[in-house]
Amino acid sequence: MLKNLIRGSVAALVVVTGLVSNAFGAGFDVNATITGLALRGVDPVSYFTKGAPQDGDISITAVHNGATYRFASEENRDLFKQNPDKYLPQYGGFCAFGAAMGVKVDGDPDLWKIVDNKLYLNLAPSVQERWSKDVNGFIATADENWVKLENVDPNEL
Repeated sequence: MLKNLIRGSVAALVVVTGLVSNAFGAGFDVNATITGLALRGVDPVSYFTKGAPQDGDISITAVHNGATYRFASEENRDLFKQNPDKYLPQYGGFCAFGAAMGVKVDGDPDLWKIVDNKLYLNLAPSVQERWSKDVNGFIATADENWVKLENVDPNEL
């Protein structure tokens, strides 16, 4: 039964891969739009300081690894600049469950979880529900997979 659930999840994620309108302006390792905007404009620091995603201000930005991040305040931008890795979502902002399944699909900034001070995103509520059943196991698998996935075009997976 679990095997069929995983197969079904992988099939669904592969279908969604074709639907994701991400042109990867920042490269294949970051989930960004053709303009290079990451996290759909959500402030990555806000997850850690406010406990929830906040929309970033279009006039308060920082560029990291070719992607543009927006921030709700200059203070958040400055915190990010001091230590971007602390605030960046894992797997370049792609879905954590997808990475565990060996694919790159969109990560929704509103479907998130912080685990061991790291930010993880998921594609959809149903995917996040499945991921939540074995968070540590899926993270371990995704970490292993990410080494192979990081610099690969999602369309090649």
